[in-house]
Amino acid sequence: MPRKRTLISSPLAWSPRSAPVAPPALPVLAERGGTQIRTPLPVAIVDTREQNPLSFRRFKGWFTRIEHRALRLGDYSIEGMEDSCAVERKDLADLIQSFTTNRAVFINRLRRMSELPHSLLVVTTSWNEIKSEYPYRAANPNRIAQSLIAVLAGLRVPFICTETHELGEEIVASYLYQTFLYDWLDRNGH
Repeated sequence: MPRKRTLISSPLAWSPRSAPVAPPALPVLAERGGTQIRTPLPVAIVDTREQNPLSFRRFKGWFTRIEHRALRLGDYSIEGMEDSCAVERKDLADLIQSFTTNRAVFINRLRRMSELPHSLLVVTTSWNEIKSEYPYRAANPNRIAQSLIAVLAGLRVPFICTETHELGEEIVASYLYQTFLYDWLDRNGH
């Protein structure tokens, strides 16, 4: 007897895609009435004090250029928007240190970021890693996780966790690009 063929496989057999797709040529195109609006590209700024900077090489079409210079606040911004846009990036070790040893300094920086119209904290590790035991560290994972939630609820600084440094690059590049785009559209009556 022939075996009956299943048209749809069981969801239990599905597995998540293990590798993210490549980033788009541009994160978003501005349109009005079905017509694409020609917009300039921003200049991304990377703070010279950033210890393990994100590389925007894969996103050359998103920016006119990438400059490295000291920023008053944050690790990344857009030229001309340094006083209104700040992105702070932390890997797990830096996040733990920022919420323990350097807590007062970090919270003060986040308070200043909360006053800006565009601020984002990017953590280049997964939420699962944040909530897991830290070998060789006395820090409590629950304290770190709750500190992030307190930053979101109390200071209203949004944060996003990415599994890898490379995904963090794409998030920051996209955020900077889109922040500039919407600011430019607003200033130019679109």
